[in-house]
Amino acid sequence: MKRMRIRSKAAAAVATALLALGMGVLSASPASAAPTGCPSGAACIYGGPNASGGVTNQYWSRGVHRLYNQFGVHTVFNNQTDGWKFKLCKGSNGTNCDWTFYQGAWWDVDLTPYNSVIVTP
Repeated sequence: MKRMRIRSKAAAAVATALLALGMGVLSASPASAAPTGCPSGAACIYGGPNASGGVTNQYWSRGVHRLYNQFGVHTVFNNQTDGWKFKLCKGSNGTNCDWTFYQGAWWDVDLTPYNSVIVTP
């Protein structure tokens, strides 16, 4: 009986984590080294995937920022400090945000559907 409860709890925990990751609540980073060129304290978007093309956008200040002319896959890297978060949003005014990058997280993302970003503590 106890074995079944432990397995059920473990399965529920794994399912919850996978669901959260799929919704962009958790943000994992690739196992490789962090991208270079993004200054400490900034959130950066690179010109292409795998941090290619160098940094094209840097965000330093808190709040909603419009995102212009970003199509296809780009590396997004949150190199901010003090636990600040960086969010990608489909709405132009910081709404419908479905990616959250926590401090130190980076990922290659298709930016085509995104119209704004939010920098927040």
